[in-house]
Amino acid sequence: MSEPIPWLIENAIQIAWHYLESTGQIIDSAEASRFLLKTVDEMVLKGEHRKLMLANRAIDAYRVPTPRSVAFSVWRSMEH
Repeated sequence: MSEPIPWLIENAIQIAWHYLESTGQIIDSAEASRFLLKTVDEMVLKGEHRKLMLANRAIDAYRVPTPRSVAFSVWRSMEH
């Protein structure tokens, strides 16, 4: 029996969030929350209902370098 869609989305986001947070990849928590919700929601609307697949794909999508994350990494490396 599968879980209700809202629970599926919440659980997939929690898995992704925990991984990203524990590996120090979340720079802006509000932005990360919006991104993960949008990403997981879009996948569910396209028919994906496997929780771990949703979480893993959301993690992969979040980890793609953006100009902002690259700039932050450069700034952070110059700090030390």
